[in-house]
Amino acid sequence: MNPDQFNIRHLAAMAAVVEQGSVSLAARAVNLTQPAVTQGIAKLEAQLGLTLFERQPGGMAPTEAAIRFAPRVEAALRLIGSSRVTAAQIRAFVALAQAGSYAAAAAEARVTEPSLHRAVGDLGLAMGYRLADRRGRGLVLTRQGAVLARRLRLALAELRSGLDELAELKGQESGRIVVGAMPLSRARLLPRAISAFRKDFPQVHISVHEGSHAELVGPLRDGEVDMMIGALRDPSIGQDLDQRPLFEDRPTILARAGHPLAKGWDADALRRYPWILPPEGAPLRRLWRHMFEALGGDLPAVPIECGSVMTIRELLVSGDYLTMLSIDQLALELNAGLVTDIGPAPGAISRTIGLTTRADWRPTRLQQRFMAAVETEVADINS
Repeated sequence: MNPDQFNIRHLAAMAAVVEQGSVSLAARAVNLTQPAVTQGIAKLEAQLGLTLFERQPGGMAPTEAAIRFAPRVEAALRLIGSSRVTAAQIRAFVALAQAGSYAAAAAEARVTEPSLHRAVGDLGLAMGYRLADRRGRGLVLTRQGAVLARRLRLALAELRSGLDELAELKGQESGRIVVGAMPLSRARLLPRAISAFRKDFPQVHISVHEGSHAELVGPLRDGEVDMMIGALRDPSIGQDLDQRPLFEDRPTILARAGHPLAKGWDADALRRYPWILPPEGAPLRRLWRHMFEALGGDLPAVPIECGSVMTIRELLVSGDYLTMLSIDQLALELNAGLVTDIGPAPGAISRTIGLTTRADWRPTRLQQRFMAAVETEVADINS
């Protein structure tokens, strides 16, 4: 089932019974009647296909399923922030935040536009603030609306992780792991880690989202991506992110086969040819600057800014361009003789490759196993 199909009050009732140990105390905590709490838990158990509580004379004893699920539910409820919010309102607003218009959001959520309008309006009333403003034919989220959209996405991510953990409890090694892949990780590390992981967990779906750090960090913070693999950034990017180093990569200077510098070069020669590099702010671009600072003199021209290895490869073989990449990123082209390594970048030039996750992220067992597979492949590659 999808995490946005739960009745929020039923989830709150379940978490309250786990905490309080009885239906009567839980009913007071969530402002529901005892029959409503009992019925809500029964409906939740039917949805999940699991027993959440053992009914005993002294109260309600949570099963292993409830013990596993309750922390995810509590985290989701804290992120939602109001007991008055409904699942329909969450679905509507998350769709609106994603689509950017009521018409597109209604199509995405498979509801009529008036009902989506109504759900978003009711959510704004429940939260006590305006969620979006019209801007011409489109709309823009208010500052508070943008914060709420992120919180709701994270709440859904918590519930999704809870469902994966319950599936494991039922003996179903299923679930979905979403990986943000920055350029270097796509060459060898990530494909090898995925292959190794799926030998042990063939039923788990792996979704790889390719992009730069700037393109992936937003989805990571929103809970749409579980982890990113690639060059780590300065820790000042935010205390809400955790960066785990995996290995140091030393880039090299690459050019087409038969390039005039293939037989040797000096600093002046490197300045005579045009470079292809990622945009300013990327770690590789900073390393390139450090290299020329160490060599002295002016920076050479960078007429093409590009982070796509496929595009860089085609440009390299068609002209006298230079670039700086990891050997792994063009290993096939090097072996095929299409490009040549004209020498390691001079100076103390290296970048740290690692895993980036949310600081408050609690990975499921399968997510932990996937990260372990990544670390195992790092050790094998470096051995």
